[in-house]
Amino acid sequence: MLSNVHLVGGLDIAELTLYLFFGFFLCLVWYLNRESRREGYPLEDDLSGEVRQELWRIGDDVQKLKAFQLPHGQGTVYQPAELRDPMPTNVLPRGWSGEPLDVVGDKLSSGVGPASYVMRADRPDMDMFGRPRIVPMRVDGHMTVEGRDTDPRGLPVIGLDGEVAGTISDLWVDRAEHIIRYYEVALTGGGTVTMPQAVARVKARHVHCDAILAAQFAGAPQLKSADQITLLEEEKVQAYFGAGYLWATEERAEPIL
Repeated sequence: MLSNVHLVGGLDIAELTLYLFFGFFLCLVWYLNRESRREGYPLEDDLSGEVRQELWRIGDDVQKLKAFQLPHGQGTVYQPAELRDPMPTNVLPRGWSGEPLDVVGDKLSSGVGPASYVMRADRPDMDMFGRPRIVPMRVDGHMTVEGRDTDPRGLPVIGLDGEVAGTISDLWVDRAEHIIRYYEVALTGGGTVTMPQAVARVKARHVHCDAILAAQFAGAPQLKSADQITLLEEEKVQAYFGAGYLWATEERAEPIL
């Protein structure tokens, strides 16, 4: 048979094929591991923030930037980004790698731990027509609340502690998916904040937020525009309310047992 043909000494075609397969597989593993490090993995040193060089980061071609063409004339983004995210300064210094960060100051807006967020572009997300994707319902007159559902506009917002934080003044809707993304809350003490839909439960007579206390609404991130929200602002708003599930009260920050 053809597989019994000896090429050199005791090396036949079947053995040569096996060697070629193992060689190809090793090259594939090396290539995939090198490519996985292109975006910065495994991140920076836990204490110093310096980028670690590893065995897989072989050759300058690994550091070549990849270009991503953004839609709607928003330019070109190159990755990996040349500027690294700075190490947080609002934390106590740690003694060893892996030690938890101890936040100094307001924890909900610290940008650390459960309040961390990604430095996304400070521009609105766009729909397929190049319009801001998430806007208040007052801007897009094509969307309304289904008649059989409770319209939360005008209902009081109750915080984790049962106190009234404010009143729902408008609904921020997703033009692409036709769902509510945020609630605009007019605070009892003045001003407005944007509350994620995921942390709120609409009741018949009020809207309950189980993420933060009523008094903590005033510290929520403010938007630059009254009619649109940027990707970066979305990150900050989600991080602020999300951190409340651990840091809103001292009891939540402690272990159950």
